Amino acid sequence: MLKIILRRLIQILLVIWSVGTLTFILTRQLSGDMAYRIAASRYGYDQTDSAAADAVRAELALDQDWWVSYFNWLTDLVQFNLGKSLVTGDSVWSEIQHQFGHTLSLALVALVLAVLIGPPLGLLAARKPNGFFDRLTLVFSTLFRSVPAFIIAIGLITLFAAQLRWLPAGGYGSWQHFVLPALTLAIGLSAVSVRVTRSAMVQAKSSEFYQFAQLKGLSRWQTFWRHGLPNIAVPVIAYHAVQLVYLIEGVVIVESLFAWPGSGHALVHAIIARDVPMIQGTTLVMGGLFVVLNMIADMLSAWIDPRIKN
Repeated sequence: MLKIILRRLIQILLVIWSVGTLTFILTRQLSGDMAYRIAASRYGYDQTDSAAADAVRAELALDQDWWVSYFNWLTDLVQFNLGKSLVTGDSVWSEIQHQFGHTLSLALVALVLAVLIGPPLGLLAARKPNGFFDRLTLVFSTLFRSVPAFIIAIGLITLFAAQLRWLPAGGYGSWQHFVLPALTLAIGLSAVSVRVTRSAMVQAKSSEFYQFAQLKGLSRWQTFWRHGLPNIAVPVIAYHAVQLVYLIEGVVIVESLFAWPGSGHALVHAIIARDVPMIQGTTLVMGGLFVVLNMIADMLSAWIDPRIKN
């Protein structure tokens, strides 16, 4: 466990530096006048002119050399200072703390839904390999995994919000607002976990130790609980750990579509407004979260299967 934690801590440092540096480079390659975009976000496009843009440029020192800006950012990062938003003037940390709770709650609900949808369907498909239900899950798994998240979101909004009017199409405030965005993310995650669970269960059932457990007199449920579940849990956890990047990326799109007040939605607006500190801070938190969640998945896998040493 200690080895896993130390390795992941080193990865967090590398991810923070690499993601921050890449974000710094990309934001400076965006087209348009950064000062004008920031001024427009502050005062509105109708109230923004070249004089307002020049004032913002002088205030924020946007005309200084890139290496000076990068060195200043790196110095602040070492001190855990993400700076202030160029648009609102508030601390980036306070902005992220306000938004990230909404993103994390949505991601956790989506992950729980994915676990409740994918593995149970995979276990049902593994009961009769190559049967009708197995082939049906293969078709739907391939379909939903190949469809982008925004297409799934539009389909759910059209069906449940526009046609049936069971759920709100967007916003935040009650548990009903969680359903459609979380389900959009969960469908993409569970599409492949169905097949991962099915393959792991079929392999476990065909193994000698599984068949011997049944010959010993254990019931089907006891055999599954003692010998099947531990062996399918590791690949399922490993898959969801890898697919957490899909969850983090999908949050940016889904929050924008459903007007969810989270980090993904704020990141889109920060990019439009050229709010570089907010872009860097949000991407750093998302990158660090990905490494932390993968570390937790590694620790769970090592706890389930002691043979895993790395």
